[in-house]
Amino acid sequence: MPWSRVGGRGRVGLGIARESWPIAGRFTISRGSKTAADVVVVTLCEGPHTGRGECVPYRRYEETVAGVVAALEAVRPAIEAGMAREDVPRLVAPRAARNALDCALWDLAAKMSGRPVWQLAGLAEPQPLVTAYTLSLDRPEAMAAAAARAAHRPLLKLKLGGDGDAERLRLIRAAAPQSRLIVDANEGWTPESLETLLAVCAEVGVELVEQPLPAGNDEALRVIKRCVPVCADESAHDRGGLADLVGKYDAINIKLDKTGGLTEAMALARAAKAEGFKIMVGCMLATSLAMAPAMLVAQLADVVDLDGPLLLERDREPGIAYDGSLMQPPAPAVWG
Repeated sequence: MPWSRVGGRGRVGLGIARESWPIAGRFTISRGSKTAADVVVVTLCEGPHTGRGECVPYRRYEETVAGVVAALEAVRPAIEAGMAREDVPRLVAPRAARNALDCALWDLAAKMSGRPVWQLAGLAEPQPLVTAYTLSLDRPEAMAAAAARAAHRPLLKLKLGGDGDAERLRLIRAAAPQSRLIVDANEGWTPESLETLLAVCAEVGVELVEQPLPAGNDEALRVIKRCVPVCADESAHDRGGLADLVGKYDAINIKLDKTGGLTEAMALARAAKAEGFKIMVGCMLATSLAMAPAMLVAQLADVVDLDGPLLLERDREPGIAYDGSLMQPPAPAVWG
């Protein structure tokens, strides 16, 4: 790929910023709740050109905002001397930090070359995509009410993983009879409950179930009949772990904060397709700056879940335009 290295014609200026974006209400999954999306933004400047990337450090992977900032500061001399994308995994440990840096390098290369990232990466021009819209874990009646309010959306993603999931599923289906449904259990089910809950998912027409069992304790998926396709999320990171997923999962959820950036995400999507996996492209709670590079990978996906900005009180400006659940390709002023 051209423009894998930036710098060389002048020093690259590095900016690292911590930002907190309030969530519209409270966002709850099986592991807990949050009221803000805490992100790190990397800015690379060379001459008149600026590239940006955004990441979400995630405690599930033992990452923190402070740790990501420290990891980036530790390689500031290499970045400012003109780091290549190929150097990022070798020099930066936290995957979220790699993501922000990798995406900033892509964005800077696009701005310097005058060509969009999709061209530099050898991809087709991105088209509008329908994203899932996520319903936070709550009491069954509250989730049914939320589903009724979102029943005009074509694809709903249900955060499950607690007692009462069967009731939640049936009430939500009754409240949103026309919406397609996918489920994310966030490792909250058990091998003992798995077959029963998958059967209820099939009953109400759920099309995909993400990570029903904890990563590292998901061998039961090899031996049960999967009446609904099952997607790896916390069990899927990069190409190095792909072989272990064969036989357990039908799909993988690719998130740039897990792969360590756009570069590995594109490679993982192609490798996963070659292995016969369906592809889902997802996100952490973040702004349009994080959705924009993920949208390029999402052009290869069977299921798209890039609704992060829709769940915030406000998005950064400029941001990606959403017409309901239809997201438009990002303008160059956003990224890429």
